[in-house]
Amino acid sequence: MLKKLKQTLIKSPIVKKGDYNYFVHPITDGIPLTEPELLEEVAEATSNMITLPLDKIVCVEAMGIHLATALSIKTRVPFVVVRKRRYNLDGEVAVHQTTGYSEGELYINGLTKGDRVMLIDDVVSTGGTMTGVLKALQNMELEILDVVAVIEKGNGKAKVEAETGLKVKTLVKVDVQDGRVLIV
Repeated sequence: MLKKLKQTLIKSPIVKKGDYNYFVHPITDGIPLTEPELLEEVAEATSNMITLPLDKIVCVEAMGIHLATALSIKTRVPFVVVRKRRYNLDGEVAVHQTTGYSEGELYINGLTKGDRVMLIDDVVSTGGTMTGVLKALQNMELEILDVVAVIEKGNGKAKVEAETGLKVKTLVKVDVQDGRVLIV
């Protein structure tokens, strides 16, 4: 299972961002090439682990967008993008996020109190982005049915679960050792 995802992860190049070992992969970066078969595999596996029916899929810009798109097509559920840009729409919610290599504001629009939602993102590593977004969704009084990160790296999953009380489902767990991605 997840043959294409695992094969492409093992071949991922590693770049340093300060002290952070960042792997470059089609799911997390859109490069070197995102093949339809990989997206289909991820959408299929994700659709089999989520709770339906739900009202909306929520993803985080930028690398959650292609995942939400593929999952939306597969499940016929619309999606909302948590953006890095403020739009000043009625009901917009600002979220501060901190990752292992950046920090900034995100903005949530298009969700209504009581919506049944799931969050999908490319990777949970430090847990900073996912924790911030989930806390905001909880404060908005949404029903969060599922939280999915395609790739798990580091201890971010445990941090998110401890800080939000929500279970994070992942498709594959990786570690970076000796300049290589290893499937754990």
